[in-house]
Amino acid sequence: MKKFSLFFIFASSVALSAPVELHQFDNPQQESDYRALIQELRCPQCQNNNIADSNATIATDMRTKTLELLKEGKNKEEVVDYMIERYGNFVTYDPPITPVTLMLWLLPLILIAFGFGIVFGRKKARPQAVNSSQNFAKPTQHLNQDEQERLNQILNKDSK
Repeated sequence: MKKFSLFFIFASSVALSAPVELHQFDNPQQESDYRALIQELRCPQCQNNNIADSNATIATDMRTKTLELLKEGKNKEEVVDYMIERYGNFVTYDPPITPVTLMLWLLPLILIAFGFGIVFGRKKARPQAVNSSQNFAKPTQHLNQDEQERLNQILNKDSK
């Protein structure tokens, strides 16, 4: 019973220590914009979490700045532009197409095509190598009479 009590106290203290953010909004539109933005913006530290779900310090700062910009009268696009300028394209889940993003998407495809080219290129070259090795399997065509007799003696010894 004592262990259960300690566990309950510990569990409740951890749950109660989670930060709760209470914000005052000027109007319902501002609140809906805020809620939408914190769902759309990605936390730079947490990688795949949005700033609404992240408890990282940078996400808290981004939420505070989002609210501050909305209270200044900025619209959603201006807030997103500010966050991109400050933290880079990574903060959006839908980054714009740039030469860097094109390389990130196209480079794996190019490497896969290059790999297939090597594999199929080697397959086409391999039958020619097999044919040339089969030519070496019949060396008796180029031997003189003495060499042919010596070869026959060696082969007869091995077969006995």
